[in-house]
Amino acid sequence: AWTLKFWATHDQFRSTADRLLLLVPDGTSFSDPKVAVWLDGGSEEGFHVVPVHDSDFLRPVWGQSKCAGVILPDSIHKQASDLFIATLYRFVADGGKLMLVYDAGTFSLNGTFAAGRSRLSDMVGVDYALYDKLGDKTILWNRVSSTNAIVGQMEIPPGKYYPFHAETSATTAKDDFISSPGRKFETELRRYKYGDLEYPSFITSGNYTGEVLFHSSNGLVAGEHSYQKGSVLFVNLPLGYLKGNTDGLLLHAFLKYFAAHSLSLPYLMPVPDGVGGLVLNWHIDSNAAIKPLQEMSSWKLMQQGPYSIHITAGPDASQEGDTRGFNVEGNTVSQGLIRKFVALGYSVGSHGGWIHDFFSAHVETDNPKDLEKFLALNKNALEKASGKPVLEYSAPNGNQPPWVTHWLEAHGFVAYYFTGDTGMGPTQGYRNGEREGHNVWAFPILHLDRAAGFEEMSSEGYSASEIERWLIAITDFASEQQSVRLVYFHPPGILQYHDLVDRWLEQTGRLKAAGRFRWYTMTEVANFLNSREQVKWKVSENAGLMTVDATHPQTLDHETWRLPASRFAQPKIVLGSARVVRDNDAWMIIAGDGKDLRFETETLTK
Repeated sequence: AWTLKFWATHDQFRSTADRLLLLVPDGTSFSDPKVAVWLDGGSEEGFHVVPVHDSDFLRPVWGQSKCAGVILPDSIHKQASDLFIATLYRFVADGGKLMLVYDAGTFSLNGTFAAGRSRLSDMVGVDYALYDKLGDKTILWNRVSSTNAIVGQMEIPPGKYYPFHAETSATTAKDDFISSPGRKFETELRRYKYGDLEYPSFITSGNYTGEVLFHSSNGLVAGEHSYQKGSVLFVNLPLGYLKGNTDGLLLHAFLKYFAAHSLSLPYLMPVPDGVGGLVLNWHIDSNAAIKPLQEMSSWKLMQQGPYSIHITAGPDASQEGDTRGFNVEGNTVSQGLIRKFVALGYSVGSHGGWIHDFFSAHVETDNPKDLEKFLALNKNALEKASGKPVLEYSAPNGNQPPWVTHWLEAHGFVAYYFTGDTGMGPTQGYRNGEREGHNVWAFPILHLDRAAGFEEMSSEGYSASEIERWLIAITDFASEQQSVRLVYFHPPGILQYHDLVDRWLEQTGRLKAAGRFRWYTMTEVANFLNSREQVKWKVSENAGLMTVDATHPQTLDHETWRLPASRFAQPKIVLGSARVVRDNDAWMIIAGDGKDLRFETETLTK
């Protein structure tokens, strides 16, 4: 009854034809964080993910055809009845699309696992959950591999997978479930600082005839398999658990793959006007940055932008009294640099609290009440010098306990740099299974294998040519995937790469001139995303005609929908202001000023 009430009271902009049903056990609140990670992921990726209790999905009157696909999530849905499993089989056999994640449905309602293998193995196309045979070795941690082509299709950025170019010799997977002999896995997922990255997955066995997406020594990690008239995207990774613990990239990647690639759904894009780009985040720790900043004033870098410049503002750098700080209140050179940044349209933000190294060393251990004053001092000094509100933040040495995030949101900040969730676009982050904020956005860093800042790349031994290839690759990635990513550096660390950066800026300049790339500030993107969250839109279909209705309390200006041209004819604007643009294999509907928009398109035969 509670679920039916939810549907009955949901506003008129509830979507229908493009819904992705997230199946949730009866009695579980839709506000449970293990559910919310999926709803937030869907919202951030621009799709309609709708929670549905199992009992409603089982009812014949529910009308399962009124959805595009079904997601059975990990962690929260380990248990399932035989009736529920049989209904899933029937749904897929009749042509349904299912995304099945990790341990979902592996236990019966009484908490016992199925004898021999998962009850869903036949539909998945591979045997897993082999508790009888393997016991406590049923799930093991291992590194995860794929091909460059697939990680690109999954919208995972170069450097998060490594090698990111196909110049190294590839290994050949010999496992019996891979149907195509000689299939090459050229790259693996990596993590910042450490490189090696392992994930838990079920040991699998059998001859898998679907498309392998990811693989490890455990067997199949992810793949897409046809079952009768439908198909199953099986992800043998705990996506929801990972997102709840600062590793949300894979949940977002697979959700986007399922919705956009497997189902060809329209979606609301996460960037203004559908133009991707980068945030270049400068971290100024101390007065050691002054000479590099002066030297950089003649670089091509200064002819583009805007950038996000984050400053530790106090007179000291490591400890009180060392006089090595940027000293925003007392140094006229520092003040002049800030005025220059503001005049160029850059965003000036806070880098920690007043004394860079001291704050970093104490922020995790000391009483927050003793450290809040340093955050306030830093913010106030920068606002006085710049004449602008300080709305963005970066943690010194990446140290940002949850109390800092809460302080930032309470004091009007809208964005912060983040060393978790690496490889992702801006996201409303989760920590320890709980969402951290409501209107403040985390901007995860991009990294080249183990390194992110230029000085790290140098100390870790990456060659200048590889760094340049990476910069070119991430720029192409942001442009082609029409998304935003963050790169950061410290001015002293960039000096040795002047020529390399000049060549990089030639590439960004060409793409920018072609309308395919923008530099963004964190504030600009966060404000856009907060406005985007107020967009209400629905999809309806009738006799081959799809209609999209959208509304916003202030304006839809710059909001953009993307529709695959293989599935939809050229859209027509019926109400409101927008332009329709053909972009490679898709249509983009770019909204103009106005609160309401309606467009229609004919659905083409698949």
